[in-house]
Amino acid sequence: MQKQTEVVAALIRNEDRFMICQRPAHKARGLLWEFVGGKVEQGETGPEALRRECREELAVEVDVGAVFMEVTHAYPDLLVHLTLYNASIVSGTPQKLEHNDIRWITPAEIPQYAFCPADEGILNRIRTVWPRG
Repeated sequence: MQKQTEVVAALIRNEDRFMICQRPAHKARGLLWEFVGGKVEQGETGPEALRRECREELAVEVDVGAVFMEVTHAYPDLLVHLTLYNASIVSGTPQKLEHNDIRWITPAEIPQYAFCPADEGILNRIRTVWPRG
């Protein structure tokens, strides 16, 4: 049984849109879309890891709010426990430091993008609860 990897991600909203990021081509699941975030490192809390990842990947400072949803997904090479937090940018403008692209989309535009499989349940919830959740 593979060890579970703790991953955090941010649901960053801007009015009726939310941010998605395209993975670099050279990484696992390259060019698929995802929420900004990454692995929780030893000794970090989820919110601490998310603030660090947003600085590293987007050059922004975020305010981390409540958990939007948690999912566990088994990839062939990885078992991830993903915690998606509501978050908002408090300073900085998102930059593509690690991602191939960044987009702001509405829930109706979700089907136009190929997302990482672990995000499917989250995307279904976004379509269901938006903009209330």
